Amino acid sequence: MSSAIQQRLAEERPRPRVIIIGAGFAGLAAARRLGKLAVDVTLLDRKNHHTFQPLLYQVALAVLSPGDIAQPIRSIVRDFQNTEVVMDEVLGIDTVKRRVHIKSGVEMIYDYLILATGSTHSYFGKPEWAALAPGLKTVEDATEIRRRVLLAFELAERQMLETGTHPPLQFVVIGGGPTGVELAGAISDIARLYMTKDFRHIDTKTAQVLILEGSPHVLAAYPEDLQQSAVKQLNALGVMVRTGAHVTDIQPGYVMVGDERVESCCTLWAAGVQASPLGKLLAQTPGVELDRRGCVMVNQYLNPKNLPEVFVCGDLAHAEQDGKQVPGVAQPAMQMGDYAARRIGLLIANSDKAAKMKPFRYFDKGDMATIGRKAAVARVSWPFKANLSGFIAWMMWMFVHIYFLVGFRNRLSVFRSWAFTYIQLQDGVRLIIGSQTLPGWDELAPTPAAPGDQKI
Repeated sequence: MSSAIQQRLAEERPRPRVIIIGAGFAGLAAARRLGKLAVDVTLLDRKNHHTFQPLLYQVALAVLSPGDIAQPIRSIVRDFQNTEVVMDEVLGIDTVKRRVHIKSGVEMIYDYLILATGSTHSYFGKPEWAALAPGLKTVEDATEIRRRVLLAFELAERQMLETGTHPPLQFVVIGGGPTGVELAGAISDIARLYMTKDFRHIDTKTAQVLILEGSPHVLAAYPEDLQQSAVKQLNALGVMVRTGAHVTDIQPGYVMVGDERVESCCTLWAAGVQASPLGKLLAQTPGVELDRRGCVMVNQYLNPKNLPEVFVCGDLAHAEQDGKQVPGVAQPAMQMGDYAARRIGLLIANSDKAAKMKPFRYFDKGDMATIGRKAAVARVSWPFKANLSGFIAWMMWMFVHIYFLVGFRNRLSVFRSWAFTYIQLQDGVRLIIGSQTLPGWDELAPTPAAPGDQKI
């Protein structure tokens, strides 16, 4: 980076500078609010796009394309003349000098700092499992899962043609939270509905999907009646659910549950998350504390201890409300980002009003999780209170997610894709990109005949 650019990024400005690290739900909510204030905003992210994470699983299972749920950050904030975007990675934070050190070597000065870098996968001290059981946090994760799931069917078709048999198509999803349930239901849908006429030598409907959940319940954060409804709807889709199943090892072609070996042609991870590594960088400041997942402990104004000019939002924040941690999902993240921006505005414009500002409080509108075609559960807290399941919850889930998508083009594209998929029973983005090797398949597949004996 040129010295002129470095000097411009590091120089003092007549207006307060706010640096937002992370362009997820919290970061964008903050940027939208700050874009209307008399401040200079720098939005910094490792990617050039914002990803609508609640629909990542639909990219992973070939219903949507990555472009349907991702939007360039620059296009989102283009109307805010006080906002600039920098694509880079943060390597350090100096809270004494109020500087952010980025990978390009530049030091960026801030008056206020918003950290909103979210979370990543947690393999509970077994990082080697990541190569065998990918999780779902990014577009890259989604396309890798799509590759593995679709490749399993392709390899089974080829194996059937060559040998007359193929390994059981059993997909194992580790974790019974919303992501695990959504992945499992979507795999069942494509196998039982969308691909049944596409293969000549295998019956895709024989594919089995198994959820392994270590706790006593799937969707543990939901009311008991919705947990039971979710299991019934999953069973109706052909998905098997095992609770109290603690995974002790993952190897190519199988998963160990205690001493039991569970065959798996494709293993997916949805069991745990941890805060982004940025929390550890901030924790180098004396007094800043982290919880066991690496989330930054914040006060009622979303500030770490002794850092009133720093705000932590979204999955990276450990905020308490009514004795419980605010959940790390999209709605609290957006509300945190907006609150942090409003408080910064008051701190700059009117310190007296800022001193009287009410603490952050999450307004819980409810939760919903889709299970499959015409199947979902929804805990509605606003504008009315109800626990819904089945088709009505599924319709509500669809409209809510289209509403919160960024960009009119994305909303229209997703609506068209869903109409095509759910009405015509055809999915639209069934592309295998990358390696044609599936971890564990060779261990499961029968030995092929000698080259001279093969007859196709």
